[in-house]
Amino acid sequence: MFRPEIFKGKKALVIGAGRSGAACANLLAAKGFKVLLTEEKKAEAVKGKLKTLSRSVEVETGGHGKAAFGCGFAVKSPGLARSNPLIAALEKKKIPVFSEVETALAFSGAAKLLAVTGTNGKTTTTVLLGEIMKAALSAAGGRALVCGNVGIPAAEAAPKARARDAVVMEVSSYQLEDSSYLKPDAACVLNITPDHLDHHGGLAAYVKAKEKIFKFQDAAGCCVFNYEDARCRRSAKGCLSKTLFFSSKRSGGKLAAWAAGGKLFFRTGGAVVPVKPPALPGAHNLENAMCAGLMALHCGVEPAVIKKVFAAFRGVEHRLEPARRVRGIAFVNDSKATNVESTLVALKALGRGKNIWLILGGLDKGSPYAPLLPFIRRHVKAVLTIGAAAPKIEMELAGACPIITSVTLERACRAILGAAAPGETALFSPACASFDQFLDFEDRGRKFKAFVRTLR
Repeated sequence: MFRPEIFKGKKALVIGAGRSGAACANLLAAKGFKVLLTEEKKAEAVKGKLKTLSRSVEVETGGHGKAAFGCGFAVKSPGLARSNPLIAALEKKKIPVFSEVETALAFSGAAKLLAVTGTNGKTTTTVLLGEIMKAALSAAGGRALVCGNVGIPAAEAAPKARARDAVVMEVSSYQLEDSSYLKPDAACVLNITPDHLDHHGGLAAYVKAKEKIFKFQDAAGCCVFNYEDARCRRSAKGCLSKTLFFSSKRSGGKLAAWAAGGKLFFRTGGAVVPVKPPALPGAHNLENAMCAGLMALHCGVEPAVIKKVFAAFRGVEHRLEPARRVRGIAFVNDSKATNVESTLVALKALGRGKNIWLILGGLDKGSPYAPLLPFIRRHVKAVLTIGAAAPKIEMELAGACPIITSVTLERACRAILGAAAPGETALFSPACASFDQFLDFEDRGRKFKAFVRTLR
């Protein structure tokens, strides 16, 4: 656990000049620490991030020097593996290495921490939960600060929280893996499917990282699990807090929430409360809503608040987001789909016969694309490939439908516009990371939408 008072007077090392690294460096500097930020990339490659740094932060770019080992503790970028030579050397010298998340929370005065993880659905669930908590707390003069992997660094938002506030945080497997102590009042594991295996070194390590979200909870907390996910059920057996299950396929019994007849049902205070779900496509969004609702109920939110927020919620950017309709063709931005399972969810949500032109590709993450085959055969008229993963995708999906090598998003969109019929859907759900051609999935999604706006 990071306890700032123990390291008072010692120099802080922040590793990585990404968004979270820059925010953490600024936070520590503001709290009176001398800070060295070290970055492997040359200054030109990260100049945008460096401009956001406090003037008191010392910066080292283009590699890591000996000065790093003169620091009293370190905070690492979540993208760096524990096997990174600098991390390994710091640990060998007994210099503590903390996560940005736990560093940020050490300076937070929030009354409650609500933490969301899972392979897919994290962002929608986090944003929806944030809206529920904002509505619930505003009447008492409190706030909900939404941060973490959702786009706003924890180090930027969590320290602003005070005693009437709640921090609602999306936490990735990278951030959980790095954290030595995290104790949410309410947590969840939405689902667990293979992802980031290249970083974690295998599925077992990935699951272990996800399980850290409830590892330090006690009986006062709760963790919400997806009953239809076998890995979630297995993980729940090791949870010491109150376990709450939801299901989109069955009802009643020991479930705390379920879906039936177009409504969601929540078991709370000895009663079962029906709630109309948000107007979002797909069974996965019913699951996201049930999870957010259960976490909020555990934190004392009234069902009436949840009903009101559900009625107004319209989803999040880059997740099954309608971009524009051109010549009767619906272009959909699903740039947040950075893995195969997430693209499967999109196909299930939007598939209506053979109606989808699917844009796939980017930076491969090590998982097979074969799980897409049944849904491609059922719903996809053609796959258009882009980016570095194109050859692998084309090989693994060969024969399922026509495949068009497009290289770039622009070429893929133009090809669809020239071949698709009114009423069909151009779905950009890449199943890959973005870093071969874009800064991140947000940059990728916004560029997709910007180009679609130019189509005539």
